[in-house]
Amino acid sequence: MKIILASQSPRRKELLSRLVSEFAIQPADIDETPIDGEDPIAYVQRMAYEKAQAVVEQQTEQTLVIASDTTVIHHQKILGKPVDLADAKATLRSLSGETHQVYTAVVLKSKEREERILAQAEVTFYPLTEKEIDTYLATGDYQDKAGSYGIQSFAGAFVKEISGDYYSIVGFPIGAVNQALKEFLL
Repeated sequence: MKIILASQSPRRKELLSRLVSEFAIQPADIDETPIDGEDPIAYVQRMAYEKAQAVVEQQTEQTLVIASDTTVIHHQKILGKPVDLADAKATLRSLSGETHQVYTAVVLKSKEREERILAQAEVTFYPLTEKEIDTYLATGDYQDKAGSYGIQSFAGAFVKEISGDYYSIVGFPIGAVNQALKEFLL
């Protein structure tokens, strides 16, 4: 069975390569705008499903599509990818010394079957100085990342405590995906 990862994320590509030796990359082109009043968990699950569905619909052969979406939630507000440097800085200031939630939804889908995963973690940041925030932002690592940070790189130094699935924070809960793949590929 052909496997497609519906993502351009280098992190997701690396993690999936630990589970399967061959797969294609085909990002889904969908509107990622939250619906007014949409629950953050419902949002992340909808995004993963719509990405998977968009790519599955384009397939002519037996294919398994794996799509994922990650959202950061702070005080019940979705902290998406930053629109610019100022937005990223404001986001990191708001997370400083606080606890936030990270949810990653994954959908494994073929034309006949689907499996859904929702992984979560709580992340507590140390209080951050302006210099720490500015130094991190200067790396550019915040770009294209929900919550304006990537835990697997420089921003890992901001983390005081994690409760839950570390890989949900990275954006691909590898353990849960491995279990779903075993069931899916039987």
